[in-house]
Amino acid sequence: MSAPARPRRPGEDPPAVRIALTALALVFLAVLVLVPAAAVVVEALKDGAGLFWKALRDPDALAAVRLTLLVAAIAVPLNAAFGLAAAWSVTRFRFPGKSVLVSLIDLPFGVSPVISGMVTVLLFGAQGWFGPWLSDHGVKVVFAVPGIVLATVFVTFPFVARELIPFMEAQGTEEEEAALVLGAGGWQIFRSVTLPNVKWSLLYGVVLCNARAMGEFGAVSVVSGHIRGVTNTIPLQVEILYGEYQFRAAFAVASLLFVLALVTLVAKKSLEWRQHLARREGARRSPA
Repeated sequence: MSAPARPRRPGEDPPAVRIALTALALVFLAVLVLVPAAAVVVEALKDGAGLFWKALRDPDALAAVRLTLLVAAIAVPLNAAFGLAAAWSVTRFRFPGKSVLVSLIDLPFGVSPVISGMVTVLLFGAQGWFGPWLSDHGVKVVFAVPGIVLATVFVTFPFVARELIPFMEAQGTEEEEAALVLGAGGWQIFRSVTLPNVKWSLLYGVVLCNARAMGEFGAVSVVSGHIRGVTNTIPLQVEILYGEYQFRAAFAVASLLFVLALVTLVAKKSLEWRQHLARREGARRSPA
């Protein structure tokens, strides 16, 4: 005799619905993510590994890689510091304009990256508000590395703050208040209590910020000037190669972004797992 079917719990979807939704999600993922990613790798290696490595060793491609890593190395720590300070201020203090600060943190999510690049040109370009003064002092921002960094910082600064704020609000202030009662100072509380508690959320936000910084195109395209070997990041280098019908070279350089995306995905999942364990540990230690 066959075993009786398990009764369906209230609110549980029928098996057919679960299977259909899962299949739909897998098809959607395959069509929009897996197939394009595989196509990039196949096209990059279509003419052999020799041409693939030749495209990656091209001086302009190497310069684009170096510039991308440099911009990320500057923008990500700045945004990590800003995000930590903003989250600390929003979740630990009451002050006038708090809601305005939270709204401004979300501003890059609602503004096109191209607009942020145009604002950078308006402020620091040769005919911009500060352009003449910068030119008189020999400082070049637009069509140079500083402009690319500024545009990237603006586009990516919400990621760390937006990851930390909900976590710190849910965490509460009990441990910090206990440390204060025991005589700890503000910096000591931050270094010994707050920072260890939020470290996984902070790293998670840093990973997301880094991924966006290395893949940013719109804002960087406006302020870079597309100077080969000088102001082209990896995405801009891919666009130039593709526009010149150097398809194999374009896909070879694009495969670098694909590899970076895979590394980011692995780091993201690892941090999600560690963050989940940290939250479970915190819930177990907290009083009922």
